Amino acid sequence: MTTRWSRRGFLAASSGTALALGAHSAAEAAPAASSARSGSPARAADEFASLRAKWRTLILGEGFSPTVEPFKSRLADLGTTASGLRSTMAPAGGSLWPDLVYADPDPDTDQESYGFSGNLNTSYTRLATLAQAYSQQGTGLTGDSALRDAILTGLDHLHDEAYNATQARYGNWYSWQIGAPQALLDVCVLMYDQLSATRISGYLAAVDHFVPDSAVGAYTGTSTGANRVDLCRVLALRGVVGADAAKIALARDALTPVFPYVGSGDGLYTDGSFIQHTTVPYTGSYGSVMLGGLGMLFALLAGSTWAVTDAGRQIVFDAVEKAWAPFLYNGLVMDGVSGRAISRGVSASDAQHVQQDDHLRGHPILASIVLLGQGASSTENARWRGLVKGWMQRDYYSPPLSNPALGLTSLARLKGVQDDTSVPAIAEPTGHRLFTNMARATHRRPGWAASISMADRRITYYETGNGENLRGWHTGSGMLYWWGDTYANGQYSDAFWPTVDPYRLPGATASRKTLADGAGGDWGASLPDVNWVGGATDGARAAIGQYLKGLQSTLLAKKSWFCLDDAIVCLGAGITCTDGTAVESTVENRNLGPTGGSAFTVDGTVEPSTYPWSATLSGTSWAHIAGHGGYVFPGGATVKALREARDGRWSDINKGSSTTVVNRKYLTLYVDHGTAPTAATYAYVLMPGASVAQTQARAAAPTWLTVLANTDNQQGIRVPSLGFTGVNFWFAGTVGSLTASKPCSVMISEKSDGTAVICVSDPMRAQTGLTLTWNRAVASVTSKPSTVTSTTTGSALTLTFGDLGATAGVTQKITVKLG
Repeated sequence: MTTRWSRRGFLAASSGTALALGAHSAAEAAPAASSARSGSPARAADEFASLRAKWRTLILGEGFSPTVEPFKSRLADLGTTASGLRSTMAPAGGSLWPDLVYADPDPDTDQESYGFSGNLNTSYTRLATLAQAYSQQGTGLTGDSALRDAILTGLDHLHDEAYNATQARYGNWYSWQIGAPQALLDVCVLMYDQLSATRISGYLAAVDHFVPDSAVGAYTGTSTGANRVDLCRVLALRGVVGADAAKIALARDALTPVFPYVGSGDGLYTDGSFIQHTTVPYTGSYGSVMLGGLGMLFALLAGSTWAVTDAGRQIVFDAVEKAWAPFLYNGLVMDGVSGRAISRGVSASDAQHVQQDDHLRGHPILASIVLLGQGASSTENARWRGLVKGWMQRDYYSPPLSNPALGLTSLARLKGVQDDTSVPAIAEPTGHRLFTNMARATHRRPGWAASISMADRRITYYETGNGENLRGWHTGSGMLYWWGDTYANGQYSDAFWPTVDPYRLPGATASRKTLADGAGGDWGASLPDVNWVGGATDGARAAIGQYLKGLQSTLLAKKSWFCLDDAIVCLGAGITCTDGTAVESTVENRNLGPTGGSAFTVDGTVEPSTYPWSATLSGTSWAHIAGHGGYVFPGGATVKALREARDGRWSDINKGSSTTVVNRKYLTLYVDHGTAPTAATYAYVLMPGASVAQTQARAAAPTWLTVLANTDNQQGIRVPSLGFTGVNFWFAGTVGSLTASKPCSVMISEKSDGTAVICVSDPMRAQTGLTLTWNRAVASVTSKPSTVTSTTTGSALTLTFGDLGATAGVTQKITVKLG
């Protein structure tokens, strides 16, 4: 019977149980190498055997005892899982397991076909789990002949019915070119001793059919970034299993386009951004796959004829701290760079009901950093191990060594770091990082960290696809995430995404206009027609701004965040909308877990803790959520507050997820701008981790903060005690002591030593001849970019920027000595 297959989301599986690969002798029945190498045939065969053995080590792990924890229990669980899978395997026309029908009655590329092709992928993944149980020690099924026979039966069934050289693909390309062949080739290495030459030849012919050399012929389409690395893994393992030197060389050489920095589209950028699917920030998901894949390929090929020696490898090594570390906090990877993966939660097909979350996504990245370090310099390796140890020690919410989805290899690498007494744990770094190329920012201070997610003409509001992340509509509308060092690390982990009100994401401004699931289109298709998104930073503080246009809405707004030492000042202005529905700016929407007992204090009065509860708080000066932090409203504000217990199902936001109802309690603060606002505003100060007393004291100190402007034209603040001035010029004008001739973002930090750093950027990437005047006595300019000219008078400094737009939104810094 001829069938086609479908596609399915795969990244959840990338952090799942790793496959074990068996080492085999050169005398085993493998196809002859299709291209000759230098040296004798026996030496060539030895090298292929060595690569198979190395892959086994990379996947199985080393340096751990199967009789000690946490490995003993994990291995036993693997055996139990494999036993269950073996008992339910029932080869039939169109399926290998009854719950995974892969025969598509109407093969094409629609959502239904994606599901069928995903089932084929999952069928191979299950066989890989069986092969791991067969190969690993301590599973209770190690070397079991009945399990071996079941694996071979499964391989033959899938090959004869579906994955063979005469079949046409359907559904998701990924299932055919990456998911299924990766699992198949891993099983081939694991079961190499048990496979005849005929079997191997047939399996490899199928791989060649679906993953021809042309799959990496051009660096475009689905062959970029993490996908390219995955394709290279398929080609490399196909070469290893088939003793084909040319395939391995092709895989190695096809990695080269992944290394250089890119200026658009998929890949790594000089500012640390990582993009996949052209418009989606993806450091925490596809980026994780790329990092892990490169680490494994570097390690596999090291010391062989095909070692990866391209100098561009250093860009990947540099990216560990430039691109990945800024989004890792206490073991989690921030959701703002994980795309549609945030919606995966509990898979409907997962018998163990493991909930994927930001912590479980972060742990494989830690393990990948450890592996990558083996090929880096000794200095880099030592530092990275220290960073990983620190992240592990601080992950009290979800300890990595208890991660049920972490493969044994990753588990062993992390356990090795934990037990290495020569490695000191490195503390979380502080500072601000602005990722202009993916409209993201991170702000890290002692005791807490925050992240801001925005959208512009280059970066999508959100990504949906494969029936995933169906209600992530407003995650790019200025969502402000934050975590404490020893508290609230499960804020977005604890069933947040299926239960939170998707129209009231913390920090975001949104219309209550009803949006359809997946509104805007799949794969990051929907982009706001705005340019002014970005800001200026000196690496410690920042002025960040977003010109917001609502998704499928008439909403317009200007939003600014001024990131300081113990607070983030948040301003909104020019909020206008004619949707005929309410428009709201959400100050906070805190997930208080299943019980929701945190006290809520407003201007010294403890509000009711009952559910449901709501109130309109007029003239509010400050508010505080116990165990979380404080909120100050300069000059007073009318804020709405509510406690609500919200039901949700992961299947509401991801079609492949669990239908079980979960409930979480929320405390929400928001500004209601009405149904037809014109030039509405908001202003508040977020103080993560602040006590009631600290919050009240800040509210009682009106001179601490001066809001210089909060209009549709400019937004700016000054904090005299910090020597901080920040202004986002949406249009030219004068704000306080600053005058700008064109739109720009400006941040000034005056130091106690009589110097100041002036930071300027052009988020629009279009300005030439910008003139900025600071009405402040400046004795001299001590450093500046060569493209900037300066003029000082007794009472003012004038800076003229040549082609500021050519700097791609990167902050230009000028240091001056004050007069």
